[in-house]
Amino acid sequence: HVQLVESGGGSVQAGGSLRLSCAASGDRDSLNCMAWFRQAPGKEREGVAIIYTAGGFTAYADSVKGRFTISEDKVKTTLSLQTNSLKSEGTAMYYCAADFVARCDMAVAGRGAEFGYWGQGTQVTVS
Repeated sequence: HVQLVESGGGSVQAGGSLRLSCAASGDRDSLNCMAWFRQAPGKEREGVAIIYTAGGFTAYADSVKGRFTISEDKVKTTLSLQTNSLKSEGTAMYYCAADFVARCDMAVAGRGAEFGYWGQGTQVTVS
């Protein structure tokens, strides 16, 4: 049983930055993969970034590589997504996800079907 709660979204101008947070609670021992997904109006959900919690391996969507950074604070049980140089295309609802995923390194390329735990999302609007 894992609960995920996102925060940190808001409205920013293009080129600005936001730091999104995902507070995790419950039994996290069964998890090995955490991720951020996003969904814009009229578009399918897409992977943004993943982190393999056992080894710290990260992977990013090509669209955000070099601008976004995913990280985990194991002490505070918090997942973060630092979003820099935001573009209008980044406007979306951003979701935190977690689960035990056999190929966590590949999960960022999908729509998140491998993840069983999801937060409610935090809205990012770039103008």
